[in-house]
Amino acid sequence: MGAGELARYLTEQRKELISFLRSHPDRQFSAKQVAESLEESGISLSAVYRNLESLEEAGLVSCFIKEGSREVFYQYMDADACKNCIHLTCTKCGRTFHMDAAAAEQMLDAVSKADGFEVSKTRTVLYGLCKNCK
Repeated sequence: MGAGELARYLTEQRKELISFLRSHPDRQFSAKQVAESLEESGISLSAVYRNLESLEEAGLVSCFIKEGSREVFYQYMDADACKNCIHLTCTKCGRTFHMDAAAAEQMLDAVSKADGFEVSKTRTVLYGLCKNCK
């Protein structure tokens, strides 16, 4: 389902979900966390999963698996600034930041030259400690 097709199916539940994710662009949430946050809206966990899957297919949400977990986490990615950027996620506070563009390009060039491997920026998340949590 592309973004245009998604727009035709903008139910109240999906609008609530998108609004919630847009208001937290620097955070990753499990489907359970999203459902708990939207509990007052009456959105069930199964509806959250279905909608997150559709939003991911449309490119509005990316999913990640955090180290030491089998749970999938979701983050809103529709902002233009996120579309071509490597993300840095703090394993302590959970905040997500954009990697400096010049540093990202240097790293990607080094990987490409050393291994002949082209890294997808939009699907790459590096985990560690942010400067506030060090």
